[in-house]
Amino acid sequence: MKYFKYLVVGTVFGIILSKAEVVSWYRIYEMFRFDSFHMYGVIGSAVVVGIILIQLIKRTQMKSIQGSEISIPPKNKSVARYLIGGIIFGLGWALTGACPGPMFILLGQGVGVILVVIASATIGTFTYGLLRDKLPH
Repeated sequence: MKYFKYLVVGTVFGIILSKAEVVSWYRIYEMFRFDSFHMYGVIGSAVVVGIILIQLIKRTQMKSIQGSEISIPPKNKSVARYLIGGIIFGLGWALTGACPGPMFILLGQGVGVILVVIASATIGTFTYGLLRDKLPH
């Protein structure tokens, strides 16, 4: 019961993403071909909301639900790490036709082949954990 609220929020969020067609392979394909503004509008809206919320958190010194201060550490200025990470992320997204976020939504929709993507993402995350100390951060 402790995590029930997270299950409810995740389920509602999954339904919203499904209804907005954000998890649709066709919409992702359209985006990569520059055929439609749909996905760019969704992603752009999320970026704008994120910028506003981060500024609100910083300027009002907002606290978490537990009452602790929310701190946002400064970003590393290394461009190479963002380029390499972005290229790997983009290739994975383009090859699978699925962003990592909605993988479980697709599984819930009955797209069984997404299990290969979930397994690959899990193995990749585990491998990163093993190699983290050896990678340039």
